Amino acid sequence: MTFILFILVFGVVVISHEFGHFLLAKANGIHVVEFSVGMGPAICSFHKKETKYVLRLLPIGGACMFEGEDGLNEKEGGDSKGSFQKAGVWARISTVLAGPVFNFILASLVALIMVQLIAIREPVATQVTEGGAAWDAGLRDGDRIISMNHDRIYLYEEISLAMAMNKGKEMTLVYERDGERFETTLTPRFSEEYNRYMIGISNATFAEPKGLDYVRYAWYEVRYGVVNVYKSLGMLLTGQVSRKDVAGPVGLAVNVVGKVYEETKESAMDVLVNMLNIVMLLSVNLGIFNLLPIPALDGGRLVFLLVELVRGKPIPPEKEGMVHFVGMMFFFALMIVIFFNDLVNIFG
Repeated sequence: MTFILFILVFGVVVISHEFGHFLLAKANGIHVVEFSVGMGPAICSFHKKETKYVLRLLPIGGACMFEGEDGLNEKEGGDSKGSFQKAGVWARISTVLAGPVFNFILASLVALIMVQLIAIREPVATQVTEGGAAWDAGLRDGDRIISMNHDRIYLYEEISLAMAMNKGKEMTLVYERDGERFETTLTPRFSEEYNRYMIGISNATFAEPKGLDYVRYAWYEVRYGVVNVYKSLGMLLTGQVSRKDVAGPVGLAVNVVGKVYEETKESAMDVLVNMLNIVMLLSVNLGIFNLLPIPALDGGRLVFLLVELVRGKPIPPEKEGMVHFVGMMFFFALMIVIFFNDLVNIFG
């Protein structure tokens, strides 16, 4: 069941990304040579018009390959109107950008479904533990948390995220009581019982959305995912995370999808909600990651297109292709490292 759920979760996220590229390519008259889901050897395939649709063995990626991209897949004669290189620069920018954009669209739709199924916790300190960090800083029962370290708080989950990212350092906190706002500072304290930093508040205050309120709370959920990924990337780049905090497809399948399923399998609704949450977070993650200005990623391709806009002519596709090839080799090597890291984390 874990494997099936992982295939469904990862498949939906990858297909939405590649479908974004596919749809905008078609709209811009760019020929799609291949639309594939998965990596490695092909399991099955079929042709429809100029496009080959392929299902591959390893469910860890996908591709939407265009005619003429990086100087490859050009039709004989090299004068096809459907070539990626022959399309206008804005047509190419929109086609490349469409993948990440569709990930954010998917995340938003999933969040909109999810907020109608879950109990949304407001960022309210329903109960403040006497003698805890929050109590000593002046908070009392019923206070609403407005911001932490100048980051706006909309959901109770964002408080836990802020403390996890903070690692026990002093924090600036703004809270509201009886319509009046106050600012204070506090330092989260490490709990041996829960093995994490806490400020000593609990929450049992739930939102009661109606009508368009669901759209607002769906936005809060997507925003939470974006902030989560953004801050996690920052910690990764600054060396604030260990190898145990990094997971690839195997780790995602076993340590995330598998564990969540085992903990919630008694309730089909709990399984559905948690899988939707994973889809939302993974989709946001893929969207942001692909926008990074790194060769072989959509962000790397956008850099070349923006350079073309500035200089008025494209960089030779063969040279650009070589840069992306080097980037692709780097990611293949990184995938191998992450694969073995996943095995160590699971069996070590």
